[in-house]
Amino acid sequence: MKIEDLPEPAHRNTANFRANSAERYSKVARVFAESIRRNSPVDLEGSNCPVLVEGKRDEEALRDMGFRGIIEQFNRGWDQSRVIAYLYDTYGSKNPIDSGPPVIVLMDWDRTGGRLQSTIRKRLESLDVKIDESLWYSLMRSMKPEGRTVEALRAHADVLSPLIQDNM
Repeated sequence: MKIEDLPEPAHRNTANFRANSAERYSKVARVFAESIRRNSPVDLEGSNCPVLVEGKRDEEALRDMGFRGIIEQFNRGWDQSRVIAYLYDTYGSKNPIDSGPPVIVLMDWDRTGGRLQSTIRKRLESLDVKIDESLWYSLMRSMKPEGRTVEALRAHADVLSPLIQDNM
C-alpha cells in the first residue's frame, strides 16, 4: 500500500489529506529509523537499547515495523515497582554503547497510555534514569488520525516500512 492508496475521511479534502499524510508518515519514519537503530543489537551496528511497550501485541507491531532488538513488556504480571526496579537493575542509568537513555519507552498515546508513560518517566527519573521518548512524542503528534495505540501501527506497516528503510 502506498500513501496515495490510504482511505481518507469523507469530510476532508483528498489532496490536502494525502499531502498531510505523506508529511506525517515521513516525519514518523525518520524517528522510527533512529529508534530501530538504537534498538538493534551491537553486531548489527546498534546500541542494544531495549524498547518498553505495554504488551505482547505492541511487541508484535514493533517487530512488523522492523525492530530486531530487545523489547520488554510492561504488562507481565508484575507490579509497577518491580518493573521499574527490573529496568533500573538490568539497563542502568545510561546506555553503555551510545551514552544515551538506557530505555526507549513507548506506551499508547491515548489517555491511559499517556498516564502510564508519565508514571514510568517520573519513577525512572527519580532514579536518575532519563528515558528516550522521541518515538512516543512523534507518534503522539503525527499518528492520532490513524489510531492511538502501538498495536494499531500494524495496519500501517506496509506504508511506513519502505519509508523507514529509506531513512536507515
